[in-house]
Amino acid sequence: MDLRTMTQSLVTLAEDNMAFFSSQGPGETARRLSSVFAGVREQALGLEPALGRLLGVAHLFDLDAETPANGYRSLVHTARCCMAHLLHKSRYVASNRRSIFFRTSHNLAELEAYLAALTQLRALTYYAQRLLATNRPGGLFFEGDEGLTTDFLREYVTLHKGCFYGRCLGFQFTPAIRPFLQTLSIGLVSFGEHYKRNETGLSVAASSLFTGGRFAIDPELRGAEFERITQNLDVHFWKAFWNITEIEVLSSLANMASATVRVSRLLSLPPEAFEMPLTTDPKLTVTIPPPLAHMGPAPVLVRLISYDLREGQDSEELSSLVKSEGPRTLELWPRPQQAPRSRYLVVHIHGGGFVAQTSKSHEPYLKTWAQELGVPILSIDYSLAPEAPFPRALEECFYAYCWAIKNCALLGSTGERICLAGDSAGGNLCFTVSLRAAAYGVRVPDGIMAAYPATMLQPTASPSRLLSLMDPLLPLSVLSKCVSAYAGGETEEPSNSDQKALGMMGLVQRDTALLFRDLRLGASSWLNSFLELSGRKSPRDSVPIAESMRRSVSEAALDQPEDPQGTDSLKNLTLHDLSLKSSSETSGTSELSLSAETLGPSKSSDVNFLLRCEDTSEEAEAQDELSPEDRGRGIRATFPKGFRPRRSSQGPTQMPIYSSPIAKNPFMSPLLAPESMLQTLPPVHIVACALDPMLDDSVMFARRLRSLGKPVTLRVVEDLPHGFLSLAALCRETRQAAALCVERIRLVLTPPGTTAPAAAV
Repeated sequence: MDLRTMTQSLVTLAEDNMAFFSSQGPGETARRLSSVFAGVREQALGLEPALGRLLGVAHLFDLDAETPANGYRSLVHTARCCMAHLLHKSRYVASNRRSIFFRTSHNLAELEAYLAALTQLRALTYYAQRLLATNRPGGLFFEGDEGLTTDFLREYVTLHKGCFYGRCLGFQFTPAIRPFLQTLSIGLVSFGEHYKRNETGLSVAASSLFTGGRFAIDPELRGAEFERITQNLDVHFWKAFWNITEIEVLSSLANMASATVRVSRLLSLPPEAFEMPLTTDPKLTVTIPPPLAHMGPAPVLVRLISYDLREGQDSEELSSLVKSEGPRTLELWPRPQQAPRSRYLVVHIHGGGFVAQTSKSHEPYLKTWAQELGVPILSIDYSLAPEAPFPRALEECFYAYCWAIKNCALLGSTGERICLAGDSAGGNLCFTVSLRAAAYGVRVPDGIMAAYPATMLQPTASPSRLLSLMDPLLPLSVLSKCVSAYAGGETEEPSNSDQKALGMMGLVQRDTALLFRDLRLGASSWLNSFLELSGRKSPRDSVPIAESMRRSVSEAALDQPEDPQGTDSLKNLTLHDLSLKSSSETSGTSELSLSAETLGPSKSSDVNFLLRCEDTSEEAEAQDELSPEDRGRGIRATFPKGFRPRRSSQGPTQMPIYSSPIAKNPFMSPLLAPESMLQTLPPVHIVACALDPMLDDSVMFARRLRSLGKPVTLRVVEDLPHGFLSLAALCRETRQAAALCVERIRLVLTPPGTTAPAAAV
């Protein structure tokens, strides 16, 4: 059913139901039913032309005609899903309103919930139109005045969100996902109550999934509490809750349902420097230093997973690196014969918002990968923020990647072809590890498979990120807190009594955070040397330049002059804090207006992530949707006269806005990398989700690579949430999406014309 037909059918049914209940007398229930159908009619009529305008230009932002996907399309699709549900419910009411079995209160509550959702979706549609008028032609991310970005985010986060977390939870996803989301949301709000009492153990998180009955029977209460939690609790809460799969019982259940592998060993790589040959001249080498940032030298943990026991995997040298995991440690199964070394190797980097989870969380689907691909997989357990902010994770992943290349024989591989694979934050690290490998002059992977990666770690608006208003897995405030923690911005002292009650651990966290703040300028100086290195072509120049990169962050900080603009004072401003400042104060000398001067020798034109002007002449049509007068009136001109969205009742949102130069560095936001760096990337295969707030990260990154002539593919799966790999065993749709990721990895390992690795049986 096309949009206009759907709208007309919904309006007709709404008017019919409205007339019926208006004639039922002065009762409160009849009045509310009449009122809700009047609201449905009003919102549908107002929404239809706005959606039509977005659909008219959405194709201009696709990667190509075969990949019709971007945030504008996703927003329209989500609104259509909401209207389709209201259409179905309106038909049901019209057919059953005279029946004695008609559940008036239940249907009224559901209609009111979806009307609230439709109202908020209409607001998001107007926000999307504002982005169309403000962004450069062809751009999905806002790239203009950062003061206006701040204004936009401040306005956006005040919208009411609870309606999306109650009865409407996950309405945009495939029906098989919704029971899981409901269980997860009940566990989340129940765990939030324990967190307020300083009960944050993993066992508490697990028990929360099976308690909280009042939240199960009262969707409105659950939605309100979910909104409060997402807006106000800190990143330590999300770290504790997301690590729920780490507890013994749940991880054992997940592993029982996954493939059985011969090898699953946790290894501890000693922090020792080693030499790697340069790709341009293997006779020359470069030293790969151990991770140093923030914490000093420390071992790097990795997990080796292999379906078959292969040569080298039971060697004494590898066994000396094995780290005990307690009673859960999986021993090698006895085999009469070893399989030969595989020609291939997959190096995996897990997701978790840079703040949570490990290879243990992702082990179930990695075992399936090991079986289906028939190759060894090395998954990296990098240190997590906020205790270990950027660039610690990058250092550890790069070190483990280089160690894997040098010691692939121990891992059961000849290393003929190597694929980097990761999801979400892991996808980001896959790109940056490859960029760093090119900067060092060592072997880059033969290809990258990134599932729903984050490529822009700045608080900037895009059409798909508008979906974070309703996404139960990636709310905007949570995304912002994770990025702030990774960037080293989670340094504020706990502001409420519940968090102050953390006692000694709270003091340790605070003091550690203060140390991270002091080291942050050193990290910026440290990263400049990478960009200088990336511009050098001579392999003989690479060795001395690498010496400067081997300095610790502390050493680099000693050479970094104090910032004359005093940016530290604005690093942890929340939206509420910024609302107390005038727009001139936030766009003048503040950190929010700093340019990407930390990009070393790169020119400003190099970091423009939009397509070149000659490639986007047609896309300029997208900016004609709003008048020039409206374009100059700012965010306040977003809504038409007479329309007001619902606002949150949860008070000011404690959402940090972190926009330091570090967040603009290409080793943190690869979408901002200059062309000279992106040219060094191997073939890239991206698997994204149409309803993911991070969709535009994938689309714009693929468009940048395509514009440079780099080999890149983008596959977008429908009706699934961010993080579907961790839900691979949940339903047919998630299994198919996970199989697509395996197919992309296989393309890296066996390009067309070569023999594919046989799947293990």
